This record gives sequence, structure tokens and C-alpha cells, in this order.
Amino acid sequence: MPKAPTFDELLFSLKSFAASMLALYIAFGMGLPRPFWAMLTAYVVSSPLSGTVRSKAVFRVVGTVIGCIVSLVLTVELINAPELLTLAVALWVGGCLFVSLLDRTPRSYTFMLAGYTASLIVFPGVANPEAIFDTGLARVEEIILGIVCATVVHSVVLPRGLGPVLLARLDTALRDAERWTLDALDGAGADARLRDRHKMATDLTELRVMTTHLPYDTSDLRWMTRPMRALQDRMVYLLPVLTAVQDRLNALRRPDGTISSDPGSDGPVPDGLATALDEVRNWIAVGAAAKSAEAGRLIDRLDRLAADEGPDLADGWRVATRFSLIHRLRALVEIHRDCRELRAHVASGNRSLPDHLDPLARKRSRGVFHVDRGMALWSAAAAVLGITIVGGFWILTGWSSGSAAAMMVAVFTCFFASFDDPVPGIRLFLVYTLASLPLSAFYLLVVLPSFDSFPMLVLCLAPTLLTLGVFVARPVVMGKAMALIFGVGGSLSLLDTGNGDFASFLNSSTGQIVGIVTAMLVTRMCRSVGAVWSARRLLHAGWGEIADLAAVSAKDRSVPSADGFESRMLDRVGLLSVRLAQATGSVDVDAIDAVRDLRVGLNVVELQRVRPTLGQEAGPALERTLRGVAGHFRALSAKRPDPAPAELLESMDDLLSAIGAALPCPERDRAAVALASLRRSLFPDALLGELRPPDKMVSLQRVRA
Repeated sequence: MPKAPTFDELLFSLKSFAASMLALYIAFGMGLPRPFWAMLTAYVVSSPLSGTVRSKAVFRVVGTVIGCIVSLVLTVELINAPELLTLAVALWVGGCLFVSLLDRTPRSYTFMLAGYTASLIVFPGVANPEAIFDTGLARVEEIILGIVCATVVHSVVLPRGLGPVLLARLDTALRDAERWTLDALDGAGADARLRDRHKMATDLTELRVMTTHLPYDTSDLRWMTRPMRALQDRMVYLLPVLTAVQDRLNALRRPDGTISSDPGSDGPVPDGLATALDEVRNWIAVGAAAKSAEAGRLIDRLDRLAADEGPDLADGWRVATRFSLIHRLRALVEIHRDCRELRAHVASGNRSLPDHLDPLARKRSRGVFHVDRGMALWSAAAAVLGITIVGGFWILTGWSSGSAAAMMVAVFTCFFASFDDPVPGIRLFLVYTLASLPLSAFYLLVVLPSFDSFPMLVLCLAPTLLTLGVFVARPVVMGKAMALIFGVGGSLSLLDTGNGDFASFLNSSTGQIVGIVTAMLVTRMCRSVGAVWSARRLLHAGWGEIADLAAVSAKDRSVPSADGFESRMLDRVGLLSVRLAQATGSVDVDAIDAVRDLRVGLNVVELQRVRPTLGQEAGPALERTLRGVAGHFRALSAKRPDPAPAELLESMDDLLSAIGAALPCPERDRAAVALASLRRSLFPDALLGELRPPDKMVSLQRVRA
């Protein structure tokens, strides 16, 4: 049995219905030819969270106006050449869809609305081109009316702010981060580590997307956008840092779980390291109640340990791995400390950001998401092909409802273009559009001709729309409920209020079905892919970017930045997590580790940054190392899954020897940490022993002399 509606679901349904009826009433009062466009638009733009409605409202209005202007220009210029007009509209829709898919922020609605709004105006208007200006103006008024009414009602009447939902999600992510940190320090199993990583990546991706709507929210938290972004910036670093800590601990642990070292090679592990690990674990376990002063003492202890390890870097990879572990532990403590301070700052309601945390909000570029230009191009091609096919059939046959089919192709190829496989979503709408036909016929042929007052129309529409509105608020069945609303509203919107006869209804309904079926077929042919295919494509995109970062030569004066790369890779990790869940075991999870790729890219950037300060001795080895990394990931991105070459491991040995021989400085330490992390990522099974066999190894004392 369906569960009883909650208060939030009832409230959302009531507000959506009120907004749609307000838009319908004003549309009737203005004498607009198809007032049900306003009603349908109000439902399409409604959302349970007022911030998401407001953030998209302006962009939707701008996109609608642009689409109207373009439709007028195209119609006036090409009305005497219907083939060229159809092709021009198809190219416009496809071009706008391509651009919208490259912008994964609320701005994308500007381009998407500009695209299919032109089809909503041009195709019905070709039958009466002399009135195209009036048709376009009426359509824009109807759509903007629905947008404005939905925005006002959801913003004024008991608004459900995004802020509390975002804070709850943020607190959950912080608790997950602390739990994952404790699991890592306690040596949790591989399955638990992988699950924690994917969960954390998904949480961060969702938080970043939700934060884009925060400046438009109705809650007081909208003034805290900067601290929220600074907090997320710190949490982003947790993924690569914590996975690095896990890896170093696994490399240094004995089977009994204690920290080990090779007897007779590197000497005992510093006594303070195990104690520092316990102190870090205890400090994390305390949670938000822990004092920042204790974090400062932990950082000082780890700095002293790093200073003790630093002079012996050239002795072998075990020392370098311990050195890297100490630095990553320090970064781990700093991240948790900053996250706790920023969360407390958000809770205080103070809009200004403390000076020691303020640079975090300006440090890195945010809103940099992964974009797939290839898939965006195929999505645009599907829209162009579908509109062209239906438009050609319409022109050849003179079918009176061909405009409805062309409009549906434009709308449905745009609505579902962001999905890996849009076909199931389009099929769902097709099934429930067919299911809505009896209800649509009842309203169009029975209710509309007989109602004599607007209140009676509202009473007739209320049972259906209020019931469906409750299900729209439930994510599991939202698609089905929206399909029914779209079917009923679409049927009413396609006909003028004065000519709702059975023949017109049958013709327009047939046009809807033909358009949806065409959109489904061309989408299946052009760009229907699965979760596994998309996961592989995400990985190849990351590998190509890593290769480009490593390929920057010493002669290039520009130093690669980790800002955009980090944001894109984190986004890919979140997208990959979703697709791995959809793959249901049909993909080799062990071979897919985008977090490892994120660490590799960050370490490559670090080596590029310190390259000018390492001196001539380390230059050739660093050049060979980066060239080897670039070649390895270039091969991976070209679908040649060869293991990292042995020559790359040898060049890393040479590079560590040169780094260890250099005079101690911050850049030298950063290079050693990055190199040790890079080696562990590319050669996880390599032994932590000496750099070279004894007969080939250069004496450290002679190098330093």
C-alpha cells in the first residue's frame, strides 16, 4: 500500500497546485490563447526546495526570451522555405543543448530553454506566419507567467529553505569523514575502505551541486555561501590525503597490524610515530568537541618527526614512505581542524570569514565540473536528427499535428540529455503519457466545455493535480507522477480553449506519441550508453588530463595548477561512484580507482611546481620521471592497459637519490612526499627497500660531500 503523505509532501503539492492555478487564472484574465501552458510550466519548474526554484527562475526567463527572439528571426527569414526553417530550428535546438550540457550549473537552463522554446513557437506558428509575433509573445507570456507564479508561491508561502537540508547533508558528510578517518587509522578492510571512499566522493559532489543554489535560498544560510564553500574546499582534500595515509600505513604494517621496518636496512621506526598515530586517532574520535590547541600540539609533534626523518631520505623508499606518512598525517589533522572551525563558524551565523580561513574561499576554482564534449555533441546530434526526421515527414505529408510531434522531439531530447541512457526515462514518459490519455480526454472533452466559472475548473482539476503533486515530492516515483501531469497538461496546452473536439484531441495526442517515440528511437541510435561504458569514459578523460599535466616541460614558464584538475577529478570520482553502483558487479572495481588518479595528478602538479628549485642534479631524473608518467597515462587513455614501465621505477630511484642529496628545504620535502606518493600509486607492489643494488648505489656520504 502507498504510504500516507507527509506534511512536507502535502505542503509541496498544495503550493504547486496554488502556483499553477494562479498562473492559469492570470492567463485566462489576460486572454492568452493557450493558458494551460502557464499551468504546466508552473509544475515543471516547481521543486520541494525554494532555493532551487529561485536559482533557476531568472535563467529560465532569460532563456525563454532568447528563444522567442530567435524564433521570430528564423520565421521571418525562412517562412517561405519550410525545409530550411526546420533545419535551422533543429540546429538551434541542438546547438543550445550542446552548450547547456557543458555548463552543469543553473545557468545551463538558459541555453536549454532558449533551444526548445524556439521549437514551441516556430512549429505551431508556421500555419499562421502573419501572426508569428503574437504567437511568440503569447507563448513567452504563458511560460514566464508559470515561472514567476511558481517562484513567488514557493518563496513566500511557507518556504522550505535549502539551508537546513544542506546543513544536515554537510553534518552527515563530516561524520562520514571522521568515521572513514578512524577506519583508515585502524586498518579497516579493503571493501570498507572502498565503500567509504565512494560514499565520501558522492557526498562531496552532492554538496557542491547544492551549494550552487545557496545564494538564491530563502533561509539565512544564503549569506554563508563563502564559509560553506571554504569548508567544502577543505573536505575535497580529505579524499587524496586520507587514501594516501591508508596506503602508507598498509605499506609499513606487519601482518599483526604494527608498524614495521626492514631489519638491518633502515633501522627502527621512530618511537614517536606510533604514539603520534594514537594521538591523532584519539583526537579524531573526540569529534567537534576537540580543542584546536590540541591540533596545534599534534602538528608540532609531527613536524618534529618529519625533521628527524628528513636527513635520511636518500637511504631508501621505506624512509621516504615514513616521511610521506608523517606529512600526510599533518595535512589530515589540519583538514579536520579547519573543517571543525568552519562548521562552528557557520553555526554562529557570522557572515565574515576568519582571516586564517579566508584564503581557502579564494584559493581554488570552484564550480569546475567534468564535461564530456563528445557525449554533448551526440546529444545535440540526436535532437537535430529527430527534429529533422519529424519535420521532413510533416512537410511531405502535410499532417496537421506534425507541429506537436516536432515540439515533443525537441522537448524530450533536451530533458533527458544529461542521462547516460535517456531511453528508459523517455520510455517512462511514453508509457505514462499513454496512461494519461483517458484523463486528458475527460478534461478536454467533458470538463472544459461545461465549466462556467474558474472556481469550478479549479475544483475539477484539484483531485488529479493535488494527488499527483504528492507523488512528485517523492523521488522514487517523481518521474511517473510528472509524466502523468505532463500528459494531461500537455494535451490541454496543445489545443486552444475553444476548439477541443475529439478529432483535434486524437490528432494532437497522436502527435505527442509520435514525437516521444521518435525522440526515444533517435536517442537510442545516437547516444544510448550504459553505466560501464560511461565509467570507462570518465577514467579515460582523467588519464588524458594527467598525461597533459606530466607532459609540461621545464621550458614552459607556466606552472600547472591543481585547482581545476582537482575539482574535475573529484567530480569524476562522484560520477564514477554512481555508475559503479548502477553497474551491479559487471565492472572490474579493482581496476577502477579514480581517487588514485586524483592523487597521481596532484603529485605530478607538486613535482612540476618544485622543479625550478630542485637544482641541476635532480633535473634529468625528474624529466625522465614525468615523461614516463605522461607516456603511461597517455597509453591508458588510448586504451592500452599496459602496466607502468620498469624504466619509470628506475627513474624514480634516481630522483629520490638526487632529492635526498639536496640541501634540506621546504621544496625538497614537498618533492620527496610527492614522489613517494607517486611511486606507491603506480607501483603498489614495489618493495620498500634500497634504491639500487649495493654494487650500483652511489654512496650517500660521497654525494653529500
